[in-house]
Amino acid sequence: MPSPRPKEVKTAAYIVEQLRAMPGYDIQTGVGKTGVKAIIKGGKPGPVIALRADIDALPVVERNELPFKSTAKAMWQGSETGVMHACGHDAHVAMLLGAASIFSKMRAELPGTIVLLFQPAEEGGGAGRASGAFEMVADGAMDNPKVQAVFGQHISAAYPGGRIGYRYGGAMASGDSFSIVIKGVGGHGAVPWMSKDPIVTAAQIVTNLQSIVSRQADMTAGGAVVTVGQISGGNRVNIIPESATLSGTIRTLNETTRNRMHEAITLMAQKTTEASGLTAEVKTERAYPVLSNDAELGAKVLAALEAAAGAGNVRESPPSMASEDFGAFAAKAPGFFWNLRASPRPDMGGAPNHSPLFEIDEQYMQVGVKALVNVSLAYLRGGESNV
Repeated sequence: MPSPRPKEVKTAAYIVEQLRAMPGYDIQTGVGKTGVKAIIKGGKPGPVIALRADIDALPVVERNELPFKSTAKAMWQGSETGVMHACGHDAHVAMLLGAASIFSKMRAELPGTIVLLFQPAEEGGGAGRASGAFEMVADGAMDNPKVQAVFGQHISAAYPGGRIGYRYGGAMASGDSFSIVIKGVGGHGAVPWMSKDPIVTAAQIVTNLQSIVSRQADMTAGGAVVTVGQISGGNRVNIIPESATLSGTIRTLNETTRNRMHEAITLMAQKTTEASGLTAEVKTERAYPVLSNDAELGAKVLAALEAAAGAGNVRESPPSMASEDFGAFAAKAPGFFWNLRASPRPDMGGAPNHSPLFEIDEQYMQVGVKALVNVSLAYLRGGESNV
């Protein structure tokens, strides 16, 4: 059984406390288990948009020596571990709360409705669990009122600080997984011909899987990655085990390639084992969809992003093979997602997301707040964005 995902109880309570101090918000809790949905209706009629911030932490022990260094602990996969916001989700919360405060103060002028989505469990999908975006959508986060466009942003310690990156179409990869159990016949390592060795077959499958990407994925349509991240089998050097297990991740930038990878992995594993007289049980699981940015929506708000970051600081970026569940919201309404660079160093990038040394320069969070506000106003007003 998969371990239950961490519950963002204290974080959600803090968000609610802050929102209650801002006039104008209708606050809903327990959306997607521990998610928070807050609605502010403007004083003028207009569209309905949503802004999303993910709020969960990671099972990573922080190694930064900072006044606010995380000392929190939680249970993860049966063991207690340190947790930290190693992917910047605390900054996402702070920036959306900053934008929320501005919306509250100017609510009489807002031509439309803004829905704030504070989403749990962005990191919690897979292994039989739905991620927080899917859980919030299932709980009606994009309905009542019906959202017409959804926006989100992600921070990193990339250089140079203050720059915003975006991409039309497939911006971040789907994040799926596979597991392969190879079943053979155990025996003595000295007489392998009396066995059917799953270890050798597992090694062949690892190599053969790479030919799926190099020979079956259309790279002109977007990249693909198949990585075996875990391999296990056997417990003694002179014993051929009865089985071996492989598992890994599948990343693609379009649905056609995604479907092809799932089919090809299953076929490759089964036929490779059959060729050696063994059998394989193959499971593939879909978790995070391709995050595809709506080009028409992006074109409407690009000038608003530049107004927030400054001239020349908003640029189209290459696609990322990392995954994000924002696509669950974007499947319900046109979506646009951008990345905010916030390097803590003046001449180079900082530690990557998910690192125990992850750190950002907080001054760039102001750019993130401005980006959320400007994009919202640009869409609601149909052009003009500045407050």
